[in-house]
Amino acid sequence: MVDILHRVGIKTPSVDDVYAALTTVDGLAGWWASDTDGDANVGGTLQFRFGADGFDMKVIELQPAKRVLWEVIEGPEEWVGTRVVWDLRRDGDYTVVLFTHERWKEPVEFMHHCSTKWALFLMSLKAMVETGTGAPDPRDVKIDNWN
Repeated sequence: MVDILHRVGIKTPSVDDVYAALTTVDGLAGWWASDTDGDANVGGTLQFRFGADGFDMKVIELQPAKRVLWEVIEGPEEWVGTRVVWDLRRDGDYTVVLFTHERWKEPVEFMHHCSTKWALFLMSLKAMVETGTGAPDPRDVKIDNWN
């Protein structure tokens, strides 16, 4: 199995700001998918829609100001069964986000696309927390003919 890995530092007074952006429907809609709905509590399901496509994520674990873990239960075949992990820690003036989209079966071309998009959406998360304005879908940067 292979993983997508990213690290970003977000300048913010508190890890709680980043945690809230990852664990509330409004927060998620502010940087990832404007069309976000669902239950952000452990055991709940979040629905992220990108036009006609999207993903459903089951919330597996929430450790306030430390960790968020989702499992993909609906979406593209390559995503179903993968997990999205957000590990958070404080480092000086920054909240460091260690992002992992893990358990891909193989490094297919779609994984290349998703890795680039995750990087862009992490920059959107950073912008939203630092400035109040993210670039969620449909205002995100379009990188290729798949979006």
